[in-house]
Amino acid sequence: MADPRDCDVLIAGGGPVGVTLALLLAQRGVRVIVAEKEQAIYPLPRAAHLDHEAMRILQEAGVADAVMATSRQTGRYEFRNADGEILLLFEGSDRIGPGGWPGANMIHQPSVEAALRSRLEGQASAQLRTCWDLKSFAQDDDGIIATLDTPEGAQQVSARYLIGADGARSPVREACGIAFDDLDFEEPWLVIDTLVDDPARLPTANLQICDPARPTTCVLMGEGRHRWEFMIKPGEDAAEVASDASIVRLLEPWQVEGAVRLERKAVYTFRARIAAQWRQGRVLLAGDAAHQTPPFAGQGLCSGLRDAANLAWKLAAVVRDGAPDCLLDSYQPEREPNLRATIQMAIMMGRTVCLTDPQAAAERDRQMLAARAAGQSPDGNLAYPPLDTGMIMAGSAGAGSYFPQLLAGSQRLDDVLGAGHWLIARSDLHSPPLAPFAATLAEWLDAHQAEAVLVRPDRHVFGTGLAADLDQRWALALGL
Repeated sequence: MADPRDCDVLIAGGGPVGVTLALLLAQRGVRVIVAEKEQAIYPLPRAAHLDHEAMRILQEAGVADAVMATSRQTGRYEFRNADGEILLLFEGSDRIGPGGWPGANMIHQPSVEAALRSRLEGQASAQLRTCWDLKSFAQDDDGIIATLDTPEGAQQVSARYLIGADGARSPVREACGIAFDDLDFEEPWLVIDTLVDDPARLPTANLQICDPARPTTCVLMGEGRHRWEFMIKPGEDAAEVASDASIVRLLEPWQVEGAVRLERKAVYTFRARIAAQWRQGRVLLAGDAAHQTPPFAGQGLCSGLRDAANLAWKLAAVVRDGAPDCLLDSYQPEREPNLRATIQMAIMMGRTVCLTDPQAAAERDRQMLAARAAGQSPDGNLAYPPLDTGMIMAGSAGAGSYFPQLLAGSQRLDDVLGAGHWLIARSDLHSPPLAPFAATLAEWLDAHQAEAVLVRPDRHVFGTGLAADLDQRWALALGL
């Protein structure tokens, strides 16, 4: 019997997180409607960075190559004091990370969104409805009834689930009355995006200038663009700092007159906060609707895409495969610890940068330079904790860890094995699909003293052990 609902999942918000989630669901046969209140993609840059894990998610969505075509890589992220001395250094971000893509990819967000929407148009079970503004919704044990303003007037949409991917001001979150856990970071900054005419005159590393006179960020963006961010200090007028004359003065030390042209200026308040609940019945939150992070670790959009990857396979298991609804209860417990570690890293970086008291900054410099000299600096490659709860086989070696995407020549493991969960056993390593990766897979199994590994659809390890046992445990965990 056909489901009488208009869709399985209604997604409020047609930004990169909402559309990525829609793609991951549609590719699994889930019927999706994306309701986006604006008519077109916002044409100016916002997010600047995608890491290797985010790129792997976009690979599954079918847009990674298009995104990479306009992105740029850099191998260094430097935190320097006013004298140019390095306080923190993160290197090697242009190398291939565990996700099978470069560790840091500087992007042009409108290009990313255009690639996602173009891909979504080809999905038979997905619809993107622009100029559709969610006004209210009601839920019961069977589903959601949402009322939206559309160009054709008020419309009602019935769905099994509603996802609020509708940004930091999320009307979905507000309607649910969900409060934030404020992590005590709130700083106003001026963001300046520029078009580049002479790239030879611009830095090739991403920089944080920890100068108490004016904390400053300078980072690459997607092809042909560069960004500066300037902290608005206590007592300053944001409008005055953002004036054209002020921007000229702020850029003078960079000696880029004639090398760049202003594309956008905007004042943002960088915040750190997490929604207390990411699920309320048949309503779930994702991306900025569920959490906001300062930009210093470049993890805002990456975190939202991880939400989409976690939610997509679980929603598909419930909607398509008959898994129990309680599977969705694992979403926030799995994602929140990783997210909190991500935000704490960003806060640490932000507090390093945002000191405006000269004496406090001098003491910071002394301590951080001494730590570097002693080999105790907290820099290196950015890494975040594995899953430690939820849909994992706790106690088995590697459970909850991130399973790497192996490369063999031009082949990527994810493309060879496809979507869904993987059960990889030693006895299968020399079969045609796995043979190019056999040596590296054997090394992974050796390191975990395992005969087999079961990898979840979001590429976290469910568990290790004997293949038959893993298969049975996975089915039991899904309630199938």
